[in-house]
Amino acid sequence: MRLASWITAVNVLVASGFSIAGLVRPQSILPLGSVPTVASLIFALYAAARTVPLAVMALIAIYRRSIPMLLVLGALAGVIQLLDATIGVYQHDWGKSAGPFTVAAFQFYALFELRKSASTTV
Repeated sequence: MRLASWITAVNVLVASGFSIAGLVRPQSILPLGSVPTVASLIFALYAAARTVPLAVMALIAIYRRSIPMLLVLGALAGVIQLLDATIGVYQHDWGKSAGPFTVAAFQFYALFELRKSASTTV
């Protein structure tokens, strides 16, 4: 439970941090030379609308030590990281791909271990 909790917490907090950074200082996440626009603000709002509630619910699951809730929310966070990584591949930006792929791999490994340990204790 501890490994899955830590990895999930880091995953959702980092994702939320990037979306909040897009709201507060959009030039920090835009490609070099890009100018923040109303469209980039709206995109950041959409990103925050999906990541902040996920982070809150995942942290509640961790606090409550709810294995079923953590499995579902951790899997969702891992899938989101995989999708973020594919966006990096699409942009041919390996820096935006390697990090999310790595986080997703750790996330799914931790969930696998949590599920395995949960099934042996039942």
